[in-house]
Amino acid sequence: MRLTDFWQRMEEQFGAAYASSIARDQTLPPLGSRTVEEALAEGEDPKRIWRAVCEVFDCPSHLR
Repeated sequence: MRLTDFWQRMEEQFGAAYASSIARDQTLPPLGSRTVEEALAEGEDPKRIWRAVCEVFDCPSHLR
């Protein structure tokens, strides 16, 4: 998954402002309690991060 696809899905699911807030502020247990921004900065695969977001926030199946 490309990074642009990741952000598009985040904004589709949460809206632009809330997606940014989640990425910055919410720690996700499947990512070792890192935020989305921390995981991306450390080189984590955006697809793995998206799956973690979907797991934590129970995203609809069509977005997974």
